[in-house]
Amino acid sequence: MLKYRLITAVILIPLVIAALFFLSPLGFALVTLAVCMLAAWEWGQFAGFVSNTQRVWLSIICGFILALMLLTLPDYHYSASTPPISISLWISVVWWFGALILVLFYPSSAALWRQSRLLRLGFGLFTIVPFFWGMVSLRQFDYDVNPFTGAWWLLYVMLLVWGADSGAYLFGKLFGRHKLAPRVSPGKTWEGFVGGLLTSAVIALLFSYYMPLAISTRTLLICSVIAALASVLGDLTESMFKREAGIKDSSHLIPGHGGVLDRIDSLTAAIPIFSCLMLLLFKAV
Repeated sequence: MLKYRLITAVILIPLVIAALFFLSPLGFALVTLAVCMLAAWEWGQFAGFVSNTQRVWLSIICGFILALMLLTLPDYHYSASTPPISISLWISVVWWFGALILVLFYPSSAALWRQSRLLRLGFGLFTIVPFFWGMVSLRQFDYDVNPFTGAWWLLYVMLLVWGADSGAYLFGKLFGRHKLAPRVSPGKTWEGFVGGLLTSAVIALLFSYYMPLAISTRTLLICSVIAALASVLGDLTESMFKREAGIKDSSHLIPGHGGVLDRIDSLTAAIPIFSCLMLLLFKAV
């Protein structure tokens, strides 16, 4: 299993970086749309769809909604200030506050949505659509001045999330004693949680000094810590839905890594939250 994980990572990481820096805004949006359609197909299991046909239709409908929203924007300018994007990002903030409550009170909270397929589909929509717009708007950031600025920002958030995840794993293995959310994800500990936040803070400081991110250190730290916290919530939320669905992985699309949602669960929360804070709240544009 470790062999497959390493091989897949060696292949995927260069592809992700190439997509960030060398695709046009439209090309990047289309690739992200395809990823979101795969995520929607996997979410079908969380919603209770057993038939693969139903899940395929869910994926197609999700892609259609995102494509329709793209067509409402002129000349492929995906600024966070445009209504479809800003509304989606603010909805994401509300949704992840709601998800925090669901996770904190799980399994009791599951009584509210366990029997409602429509509600679970809504949760998927609130997760995938803002993630799409967070990716697209952050990639578009300052594009007319420097076409690579947004790519650096996205790479930063990805490294921030991956660093938080790696730091949490390492600190959890070395010092983990107290369970963070035993009813949702028994392997996570408070020690790992703190270690992940410290790792994220170090990454934020390093980037603020050595990388081309035109933002104050204070603002970057605030956005980064909140995004790191959101990434943990994204991971826990998907774990909660997988536990309810009785599955270990969202799919087996990525050898050794599970499914698309298993790889982007932390990013589905961190990306839109970070984009909302930086582009809408702190007005970095």
